[in-house]
Amino acid sequence: MIRVALVDDHPLVRAGLVALLRELDDVAVVGEASDGAFALALVEDARPDLLLMDLSMPGTDGVTATTMVHAAHPHLPVLILTSSRDSRQLRDALAAGAAGYLLKDAEPAEIAAGIRAAARGEAPIDPRVARMLFPTSGRAAAPLEAQSDPESHPEPLVRGREAEVLRLVARGLANKQIARELGIAERTVKVHLGSVFRRLGVNDRTSAALWARENGY
Repeated sequence: MIRVALVDDHPLVRAGLVALLRELDDVAVVGEASDGAFALALVEDARPDLLLMDLSMPGTDGVTATTMVHAAHPHLPVLILTSSRDSRQLRDALAAGAAGYLLKDAEPAEIAAGIRAAARGEAPIDPRVARMLFPTSGRAAAPLEAQSDPESHPEPLVRGREAEVLRLVARGLANKQIARELGIAERTVKVHLGSVFRRLGVNDRTSAALWARENGY
């Protein structure tokens, strides 16, 4: 059971989320707060497995609240759920330690999938904002063989299946989506990602995706 706490200043939004999450047999809502200032106290009182955080709140905003929670509880996933598609807010939230970034107008199933992914240690990012974080260049993508050319990329090189996984991570796909896209098992995706992280010297998929975009994958 995933224990979820909510931070959102809109009572109707909170009520809608609670109703949505209560329909899921693997999620339990264990607490709510209407201001980011109460986020840390909420975490310490409710002991959730995941904190669902709004960004734009009249008191303490979601980025500040995420920073406080992440500093005190670095292993607790803070999943942003917001209406904002502003790229600066997205980057600020991820820099503050957010585990992922979802939009409030997403389908209920997508929000549920994002919560489950974040609880597993993944970094779900709505593809609509992932495109802002990792904008496509005007060039057509080079074939994989060309991308693996030492003349084209600085070390460390990422080749073969690892490169395919990395490119899909850069598009904002979750592990399950990558597995379906490549026709491999989800656990195989995790193995490839672990290898990619070690090769690149990064600790999370957001950093790997940024590296991929900067290096033409």
